[in-house]
Amino acid sequence: MSFLPLIMLEVMLPIFILLLLGAVLHRIYDFHLSTLSKLLTGLFLPVVIFTNISTMEVESSVLLEVGAFLLIQFFFLALFAGVCARLFGMDAKLTATFKNSVVLMNSGNFGLPVSQLVFASNPLGVSIQIIVLMFQNFLTFTYGVFTSATTQKTEIKENLSPLFKTPTIYALALGLVFYIFNLSLPKAAEQVLNQIAAGFTALALLVLGAQIAYPKLKYLSTVFFFTISLRLMGAPLIALGIIWLLQLEGTIAQALFIASSFPMSRNSALFALEYDNYPEYAAQSVLISTILGGLTVSVVIFLSQIWFG
Repeated sequence: MSFLPLIMLEVMLPIFILLLLGAVLHRIYDFHLSTLSKLLTGLFLPVVIFTNISTMEVESSVLLEVGAFLLIQFFFLALFAGVCARLFGMDAKLTATFKNSVVLMNSGNFGLPVSQLVFASNPLGVSIQIIVLMFQNFLTFTYGVFTSATTQKTEIKENLSPLFKTPTIYALALGLVFYIFNLSLPKAAEQVLNQIAAGFTALALLVLGAQIAYPKLKYLSTVFFFTISLRLMGAPLIALGIIWLLQLEGTIAQALFIASSFPMSRNSALFALEYDNYPEYAAQSVLISTILGGLTVSVVIFLSQIWFG
């Protein structure tokens, strides 16, 4: 895949066909999204994480490079979002949602399927995306929750509790144990997990499509479009600067550059709804960034292959 149209045809088109299919089927059959979401986050995603982490072939130096990149990227995104919120004169509730919309990205439902397609013949690229996904999960239930909760009076213990209820955290820990000690599962168990993992991409995209099946566009403003631009274009530019700063190359640079470009996380909309922090603005931002992400992520994939391929 060396040309932009080919990337859009072979990577983005299958993704958006599944998104559209999920939206259409939800309109016809009225899926119980809560159940599907629990199935996805409670079974399919943890299995994908465990199977990839336990079998990955990543050197410790790579883990250090990826970890350094993710920490620096988080610092600059959070700092830049905070500065922009002050410049725009946002109130506390809008600031909380704006920060989460910029910092938190959809590394699961959207990002992992994209990476699985882009790096179909390169396991290292998928492994790096799994690491990014886990870091984002950690940020979601620490930074994301605390940022949202700043508009409310809640206890630290209450804010942290969702982190320890997330199956992906335990899947990561178990996968690391198998990876560090070079353990393996019985053949039958391995086959079952592989079959579940094989269904993740389709289910994740169908569920994401169902979640955006009923678009409502009311909260259109300068802040709204600036938020989307910052997540889809500003974040990759910041990532590019960090890649050059750390002198990252090859698959590592390519995977991290692509991972930085993914649309907003649906969790930012869920937190906005839970804490009443401009929920309509958050939901619409997730919707539009997901739709526009088809083009912007394609461009980033194309550039990543030119610069780091």
